[in-house]
Amino acid sequence: MKLYAGLDVSQATTAICIIRENGERVWEGSAMTEPPSIAEVLRQYAPQLERAVLESGQLSTWLTRELRGLGLPVICVDARQAHKALSARLNKSDSADAESLAQLARTGWFREVHVKSPEADRLRMLLAARRRLISCRKDIEAQLRGTLKTFGIKLGSVTAGGNRVSFREKVRAALSTDEMLWVIVKPLLAVHEGLCRQSSKLDRTVGALARRSPIAKRFMTVSGVGIVTALTFMAVIDTPARFRRSSNAAAYIGLTPRRYQSGQVDYSGRISRSGNSELRACLYEAGCAVLNRTHKFSSLKSWGLRLAARKGFRKAAVAVARKIAVIMHRIWSDGTVFQWTSLKGDVAVA
Repeated sequence: MKLYAGLDVSQATTAICIIRENGERVWEGSAMTEPPSIAEVLRQYAPQLERAVLESGQLSTWLTRELRGLGLPVICVDARQAHKALSARLNKSDSADAESLAQLARTGWFREVHVKSPEADRLRMLLAARRRLISCRKDIEAQLRGTLKTFGIKLGSVTAGGNRVSFREKVRAALSTDEMLWVIVKPLLAVHEGLCRQSSKLDRTVGALARRSPIAKRFMTVSGVGIVTALTFMAVIDTPARFRRSSNAAAYIGLTPRRYQSGQVDYSGRISRSGNSELRACLYEAGCAVLNRTHKFSSLKSWGLRLAARKGFRKAAVAVARKIAVIMHRIWSDGTVFQWTSLKGDVAVA
């Protein structure tokens, strides 16, 4: 008889419930949250395991990869969808959640989450670390500006090109006669300098990765797409074969409108924003660049400008971002490059 397992993962231990295909419970217990420990329990109590299910979470990617590597049929499911089933129980406990997940595994009523490759996760972490350093640097600069404004010191704008050294020089020059204020500001300047140095190192790493990647180079032939957008798209999508159609990739990123239909009511709302927010922001910025800053003609820009005249700039920028996502997925799938003056629908042609 086929057996199904539910794994409710926590930091230290994982609750496990094994049931038969008729829903009858076979075994219930827990194991250390380590792949060998979980695999040992599943092999002992479920030798004919058909499917094991766990919710998406911080440890889920690691556990799914490792357990699959040990030959177990483990599936990571969408935590938001699983929550609807788990919340139907009156009382919540780890064992009850594990049993509910086992029932999901038995019935097949779940949506599988794509577990990204280690390379995609490393690239995503690199981009996230760069983003965090830039965010911290901006926070320090805002703190310094706010502190100095209290004493009537206005730093003004930084020199063209974003030279952060000139920013620190302006601060030092403004505080040359105020020793007490200098004692307060000096540690912040030291942190700012360190953040600038480390973020520059990551910038060089990101640039080197883009130069070595033929896929990123093809992405950057698309109007408005730069290094960060290309690499973020690679990290989030991971495998283009995940999507049967390129338009599905745009829906996955959250750039397609929601739809509500019930009885006589049927309307489309704003975009779903259901995917990765960083990639969505990068694509929106690329859409704005196509409409505002790209001077070279392309059918994409012409289409976006006509749409902006009818619907407004923001809606047009979102629409262009969606089309860019579709084009990038097609480029990745077909091995083509963007043609500035020949765009047929959503397809980039070689």
